[in-house]
Amino acid sequence: MSKFIKNIRFVICIFGIAILPQVHYAQVDFNKRPDDDLGNVEDKFQENFYEALKQKSIENYDRSVEALLKCVELDNSVPVLYFELGKNYMQLKNFGAAEDAFKKAVSKAPDNEWFLDELYGYYIVQNDYDKAIKTVKQLVRFHTDYKEDLASLYVRNKDYKEALKILDELDAELGISARRDVMRNQIYSATGKKNDQIKNLEARVENNPDREADYLALIFRYSENNEKEKAFETAKELLKVNPNSQLVHLALYKFYLDDNNAEKAIESMKIVVKSSEIKPEAKLKVLTDFVQFVGEHPEYEDDLVEATALVGDTNNSKTLAELGQYYLSKNDKAKALEYFEASLKINSENFNVLRNTLLLYIDLQQYAKAEQKSSEVLLKYPSQPLFYLVNGVALNELNQPKKAVNSLEMGLDYIIDDSKMEHDFYSQLSKAYTLLNNTAKAKTFSDKAKQLETSN
Repeated sequence: MSKFIKNIRFVICIFGIAILPQVHYAQVDFNKRPDDDLGNVEDKFQENFYEALKQKSIENYDRSVEALLKCVELDNSVPVLYFELGKNYMQLKNFGAAEDAFKKAVSKAPDNEWFLDELYGYYIVQNDYDKAIKTVKQLVRFHTDYKEDLASLYVRNKDYKEALKILDELDAELGISARRDVMRNQIYSATGKKNDQIKNLEARVENNPDREADYLALIFRYSENNEKEKAFETAKELLKVNPNSQLVHLALYKFYLDDNNAEKAIESMKIVVKSSEIKPEAKLKVLTDFVQFVGEHPEYEDDLVEATALVGDTNNSKTLAELGQYYLSKNDKAKALEYFEASLKINSENFNVLRNTLLLYIDLQQYAKAEQKSSEVLLKYPSQPLFYLVNGVALNELNQPKKAVNSLEMGLDYIIDDSKMEHDFYSQLSKAYTLLNNTAKAKTFSDKAKQLETSN
């Protein structure tokens, strides 16, 4: 179906407005074309209106406007003419004319939701929130969604008291909404009224004691407000109400650790790392906290190992990579490599994990793996000098100096403003030529490496 026909049907079906002037005929010969003035007016109106829709459908907005204005000259009482004019003016970025046209459409059909909505959209585009608020208030009677828009506009206009009033009404009428809670948090953050926020959450918990999200939000706000005892008590209360809650243990494990209740802390920690509801980043934070705890209480190291294994079983590449990074920071290179390799099995495209894995192969003297993996990686990242360097180092250690020279000389072309890496390339090239018994070239590259050392 063409845009033209769709537009015609839209206007006729949606607006239910008489587009053409109403003419009553006494005769019943519909095949005879009217030859009086009234008939000519009707024909001209219809012709221009269809022309306007056609021109709009092919994005000739200026011509559409011309045709609509001819319709207005013939009959200025039809609201949809001004509505269509407004939309064309918007496309032409003639915003003043667009506003006038939309307002005229609304004045002629004040109960038409589509006209009001278009005027409201115009004010939003123009960032005229005062007029947008005035318009959306008229739209509220059509749909509740407009009431939420009204609250959002009050927030933009920094009229926080009115915004909260609307949000309270919507929550009472429709129940709690995460989207509206985002607005609430914006308001409380902007006004600094944390106590009001806490009171609102306390009332929610009291009125709806089965809703986990409100408990969790209240625990967070108590903690943020440095009311740790209240946060701890609320967490324990949630566990009584919902013994199967997993998210509550994100708070409980920390409270238990602070309370020196290691057994309970370990129990909560294991629930967290096994949970399918909890994000990898949060699991890693819990695990990191527990590692620090085990540093002071080594008798719980077996529990840490078990928890680490549980996280590994989640098959989450990011979690495994972060665990590898953690062990790397602790200089446990073998353990770090184990997690990086596991991460790559799930996501082989992670550049940082690839880099760390290759460097660990070299550090741990696993040269065959380093050579094989770096050769694979260079097919994906042929302009990364580090991977050529790793490949060259591995080949030298595997006593394949000729291949090492080829790889290292190719990688040199990709070094940009990195004298440290350039030094490492020259050192490896010197080593490769030494293995090839080419002492002249070996000395040349050795001298270049020393020169870079003295210049840094």
